[in-house]
Amino acid sequence: MSILSQSTVSDKISFSGVGIHTGKTVNLNILPASPNSGIIFKRIDLNQNNIVIPNFENVSDATLCTTISNQFGVKVSTVEHLMGAFIGLGIDNAIVEVDSQEIPILDGSAREFVRTIKKIGLKNSDIPIKLININNTVVVEEENKFISIEKSNTTLEIEFEINYHDQLIKKQKNKVNVFQDNLENIFNSRTFCLYEDIDKLRKQGLGKGGSLDNAIVVKNDKILNLEGLRNEKEFVNHKILDCMGDLYLVGFRIIGSLKCKNGGHSLTNKLLRKVFSDNKNYSLIEIKGKNLPHSLVNNRQDLKSIA
Repeated sequence: MSILSQSTVSDKISFSGVGIHTGKTVNLNILPASPNSGIIFKRIDLNQNNIVIPNFENVSDATLCTTISNQFGVKVSTVEHLMGAFIGLGIDNAIVEVDSQEIPILDGSAREFVRTIKKIGLKNSDIPIKLININNTVVVEEENKFISIEKSNTTLEIEFEINYHDQLIKKQKNKVNVFQDNLENIFNSRTFCLYEDIDKLRKQGLGKGGSLDNAIVVKNDKILNLEGLRNEKEFVNHKILDCMGDLYLVGFRIIGSLKCKNGGHSLTNKLLRKVFSDNKNYSLIEIKGKNLPHSLVNNRQDLKSIA
């Protein structure tokens, strides 16, 4: 994150694909947006009440994907991979037009979003970015699940661990610095499921568009996808991608250190709701310099509190 002015896409970008849960064909456009407008979803298949803001308070369902809704009950689901691409690429403002309820799953990762956005390029403004700075440690625990976020001086760190009985997945753990690390493996990592869970998903009305083209399927400790894994930690790396996207539902990039064990969309959303239930837990700051200092805590002159 070297340029700290707000960015948007430089031109219209279009995608088409299937919704992994609805099974419906979806067309999506990403359009440039003005500074301070944020990310906006627009259901162009509807004529009215069709604006949905991706905010953690607007999450209406977190079962296997993140679904956001507006006050009229209009929904957009499976927003996490696109939002993960946005935060990872440093996109602050964009209008996302979609002609169905669900964002296209594409290959099950954020790879196609990232590649196409990079090809088109970004347009930088003169307006400085704003950041959410975590001030206090906040923890949410549920049975064998755990998530916490605490203060960090300069960046967003995500440390994620998963534990599966399946002998192929087993235990995986990884840690990334979202604003400084090469995120290629994170962006490229696909959603996954166990073969024995597919029928259960279908009975719940989910996974109707799922296939080996857009998900890793594990059966009897073997991967059914002919290409195998894209990286050795693809399972946990996809969880990190999901977490990045869900965190961006605060509307700004976060400066904090997050740790999660066996979590998912619902646990991340509960964490955000707890963080923002007390304004002592965070500050909203505006960058006034050209570069984010490596020792943010010692360079407070570059920041202007707007909390």
